[in-house]
Amino acid sequence: MSFDLVVKGGTLPDGMIADIGIRGEAIAAIEPSIQAEAGRVIDATGCLVAPPFVDPHFHMDATLSYGIPRINASGTLLEGIALWGELKPLLTHEAVKERALRYCDWAVSMGLLAIRTHVDTCDDRLLAVEALLEVKREVSPYIDLQLVAFPQDGFYRDPTARENTIRALDMGVDIVGGIPHFERTMADGTRSVTELCEIAAERGLMVDMHCDETDDPLSRHIEQLAYETQRLGLQGRVAGSHLTSMHSMDNYYVSKLLPLIAEAGVSAIPNPLINIMLQGRHDTYPKRRGMTRVREMITHGIRVGFGQDCCMDPWYSLGTADMLDVAFMGLHVGQMSSPADMARCFDMVTNVNAKIMGLDLLGLAVGKRASLVVLDAGDPVEALRLRAERLCVVSRGKVVAERPRRDTLLSLPGRPGQVHRRHRPAG
Repeated sequence: MSFDLVVKGGTLPDGMIADIGIRGEAIAAIEPSIQAEAGRVIDATGCLVAPPFVDPHFHMDATLSYGIPRINASGTLLEGIALWGELKPLLTHEAVKERALRYCDWAVSMGLLAIRTHVDTCDDRLLAVEALLEVKREVSPYIDLQLVAFPQDGFYRDPTARENTIRALDMGVDIVGGIPHFERTMADGTRSVTELCEIAAERGLMVDMHCDETDDPLSRHIEQLAYETQRLGLQGRVAGSHLTSMHSMDNYYVSKLLPLIAEAGVSAIPNPLINIMLQGRHDTYPKRRGMTRVREMITHGIRVGFGQDCCMDPWYSLGTADMLDVAFMGLHVGQMSSPADMARCFDMVTNVNAKIMGLDLLGLAVGKRASLVVLDAGDPVEALRLRAERLCVVSRGKVVAERPRRDTLLSLPGRPGQVHRRHRPAG
């Protein structure tokens, strides 16, 4: 028996030390010691070997466009949307595609091998849709890229959004999106949730809706989304993204809402970096920080994963394609500081996000796809604390990114030649 690739001596997220044998695009063996021949051996001794990072919420049509044509002076969500409206007429197919591919290269270097991106359908040219469909095909050998038809300016509020959203789905966009809280009235928002879910049900598609991304405690479209999910039999195929209004809602109402979301099997995708940057801008003090009720949702059995949302675009001037940054911020804002909570946050940006996206082939198990990341850390909590280096990234059985461990050689009085390592290897 032989393998194309063996990752030796790595520590898995559950603490097990094992060798991973890869044949073709699949994991063929996970054993304490593999002695068979291999085309290549990667020494992962003392390092964490994890499933790939997964981002279930991003905007690739806008990524890396920061400063075009100007910056978001107020830092608010609404100015970001207005700024995106100024940028859209300036977009070209080539520029959208180039920036998206550049981001995908960055993502691969960070071990981010699956991304769900929303693409604006409120542009009659559907230029970004065409560009990202091309990107999806080009990166398919190493990144799972899902596209969401997203009527950024409102499914009813924008005069051609409904027609264009359906056109985008006909072109091959995977998932139905929406933004009910941005419609002109609460009633229009509710109607948009109903119609968009019906479109998804008719086409057998998933739903991922920007929902209640506002500080308004009366923005309650997640309730309608959960209702339509059950009415149309969409359980397990629907996600509500952001859900920031929940941080301002009446506690009694939330006690009714959370069981409804759980019963409907609707997943939640908060976006910690962006939510705490954009929300609460109208507050003085006390100042709301914008993230939804992550711990409470998890307690109710709701599937919760963290998303990145933005990277250097009209809404967010920072970003690194690093899902450890996202989880690191999420655990702080969510006050998830116990070892179990922190390990859960790591799981949220790997395994949980993969489940939200329906990527059942991802994970560290025999028969799963041979996609994994070797991190310069001893365990998931340490990986979060350090935002650990990705020493090796494997996608579908092939090494797609590598970097050397960056130890520091110190020259200290009385202690020359000391080597500082960012983490202490296991054992």
